[in-house]
Amino acid sequence: MQITLITGSDRKGGLGYETARQLGEAGYHVILAARRPELAQLTQELTDQGISASSVRLDTTDEASVAAAAAEVDRRFGRLDVLVNNAASMRAGASVEQQDIAEMRAVLDTNVIGTWIVTQRFIPLLRKSDHGRIVNVSSGAGSYGDPQYGFLHGSMGIPASGYGISKLALNGLTIKTAKELAADHILVNAVCPDITDTYESGMFGRPVEVSAKSVTWAATLPDDGPTGGFFRDGKPLPW
Repeated sequence: MQITLITGSDRKGGLGYETARQLGEAGYHVILAARRPELAQLTQELTDQGISASSVRLDTTDEASVAAAAAEVDRRFGRLDVLVNNAASMRAGASVEQQDIAEMRAVLDTNVIGTWIVTQRFIPLLRKSDHGRIVNVSSGAGSYGDPQYGFLHGSMGIPASGYGISKLALNGLTIKTAKELAADHILVNAVCPDITDTYESGMFGRPVEVSAKSVTWAATLPDDGPTGGFFRDGKPLPW
């Protein structure tokens, strides 16, 4: 059974939890990783559905917390097969001129530095897998050329400057990580789930069950699958 850890998976109706449910139904053991106390209840809900699941407390912005989580996964499982970097902040939606810089720093700390910390700490466990995968949940808002949300095309008229730039940096981190881990046969890709009607939006977007399929697709790629790419619904997106 392959072992998968998904950050930011502590909200029912959220992308992380739905990804865990889908991978669990596909026969993976899923580890819900987040900092909120709801983690235990959601893990129990998955096990009640016949899914092999556990949880670990993990705050992506706290290096000690991430190190402790990696040590616990190592102790319990001895390896990690799939890392899904899903935890993110969707703030920093103002224009460049109006964006609050303290808020921008917080978004970069979560969306870029936090993902970097988690990836760094779990790479040794992924190297112990025969089928290592890293999936970074990104956004078309961080693309230069995405015809729907990219910088060149006005991001649908929504400023979201800070958020978009954080995802642009995450896409760059994806490429660098993929190149560095190619010799270890660890596939590293970024995924845009598209605008999703989750607990956060509650107003518009496609169902979370549909958006999560992009993430599960990247998590379950065959050994000869792509690496260092950016995808939505399994189809390449321009960087």
